[in-house]
Amino acid sequence: MRSTLFIARLAAPAALALLAAGAASAQTPQSQQIVVAQPADIRSTNPGVNRDDTTDGVMLNMVEGLVGYHDNGSVGPLLARSISTSPDGLTYTFKLRTGVKFHNGDPMTSADVLWSWNRYMNPKTDWRCLTEFDGRSGTKVVSATAPDPQTFILKIDKPSAVFLDNLARTDCAMTAVISKKSVKADGSWDKPIGTGPFKFEEWKRGEYVTMSAFADYQSPPGDKVDGYLGLKKPLVAKVKFLVVPDMSTSKAGLQSGAIDVGQVTSSDVKELKTDRNLSLLNSIDSGKNTLLMQTNDPVLKDERIRQAIALSLDMKQIVEAASEGLSHVNNSAITDKSLFYSAEQKKSYPYNPTKAKQLLLQAGYRGQPIVIQANKRAQVPSFTVAVLTQAMMQAVGINAQIEVLEWATQLDRYNSGKFQMSSFSYSSRLDPALSYEQFSGSKAKQPRKIWDDPAAQQLIDQSFTESDPKKRQVLFDQLHALMLAKTPLIVLYNITDSWAVRKRVSGFSVWESKPLMWNTRVTDK
Repeated sequence: MRSTLFIARLAAPAALALLAAGAASAQTPQSQQIVVAQPADIRSTNPGVNRDDTTDGVMLNMVEGLVGYHDNGSVGPLLARSISTSPDGLTYTFKLRTGVKFHNGDPMTSADVLWSWNRYMNPKTDWRCLTEFDGRSGTKVVSATAPDPQTFILKIDKPSAVFLDNLARTDCAMTAVISKKSVKADGSWDKPIGTGPFKFEEWKRGEYVTMSAFADYQSPPGDKVDGYLGLKKPLVAKVKFLVVPDMSTSKAGLQSGAIDVGQVTSSDVKELKTDRNLSLLNSIDSGKNTLLMQTNDPVLKDERIRQAIALSLDMKQIVEAASEGLSHVNNSAITDKSLFYSAEQKKSYPYNPTKAKQLLLQAGYRGQPIVIQANKRAQVPSFTVAVLTQAMMQAVGINAQIEVLEWATQLDRYNSGKFQMSSFSYSSRLDPALSYEQFSGSKAKQPRKIWDDPAAQQLIDQSFTESDPKKRQVLFDQLHALMLAKTPLIVLYNITDSWAVRKRVSGFSVWESKPLMWNTRVTDK
């Protein structure tokens, strides 16, 4: 399928002809293969190394870790059958599931877990999450042992409420357990040999990745899909992740049948709903669409002006327009599917333009310009949110302006703290402590941090060490109330993705923007 390299440059009809030709020439019969459109190629097949969100979404169908996420964002055993923690919170003992095999047929034992762990902790591997476990970001693993074939033990230097969460993180590739034979004799990377429901077949750079059903796969316990846990069965012979950078081409491929599954823009949902051959799937994850405010700015350092901006916004209208009616307002840093989403977390900013004008008067606001930085990437609502925000701010007398930037430039400005306001989206963080940590901290040490508040930081620090869920809930509720009062940023709503699925495909699901290909089958439709 060399032709897919050129799809983004071709008009839709020509691109579709190439897609159709590629589908027809595939060795696997269409009835046994599902084609999934991906907006970009993967970065590597090395789990947690040289990765991005697209890469993670593909690889986590093939590899698994000791623990994984439930649908509600909590962590549970995956390759482990049980996890016990010592009374002092420093020793984690993982008992492994029996009967688990690698894709090459070798049985998985604690020796493989230990080998995988030591490889990740070797700086030469360049694992994304090394700093979460070597002490640089707080927690240090002081020992890793495998006392018997079914037991793996990790000891850490101080209690951490997010230790298991960090092991399960998708950007860490779930700290995947892989076979030693995944690397060559010289230690260099070869290909992933994991334990997941699908096994790696081929990566044709710039074109596609293919994987096939693993016949000897052992599902974790459960009778239904539950995030990366629960029932997992490989029900289709082959899955092809096809690189289709242009979303209009992907849309046309879905309509023609050349593509079975793919993301679509929210603006296309209404049209595609009328296609009798397609089903639409809406996925809301824990990523956050936000309006950032630079609290060091001469104008925005005044808390009253930040509050006035929040009160000037009809957030329901903004979210309705930006998401094409597919999402809802959530001013919390915690997604509403989380176990920690309490009644306190539901509290939000009221729409009160009269009070906004009063606060501006009290603050002595004199019409100084406030610039909102935004980008026009199709898959994020940055520009739409900025336009609506500008109009509403102007309606209460704020001299709001918009600066449209290339995404790379906006990201550089964000990282250096060089903005007044920014229409910005954060990637997913499941544990609330990690979600707050994304935007909180010392600006002097990390200019990208938004909320530099000692009182908030103290609560966040406590949430990282407190393991009692009830006590953590109190901390998170206090943080939410403080965030609404101080308004260093406005969390508008959680990231929303729309997927179209050919009706010949059933059982497909998405979790945190990532396609879950297990339990997905092809019917005769």
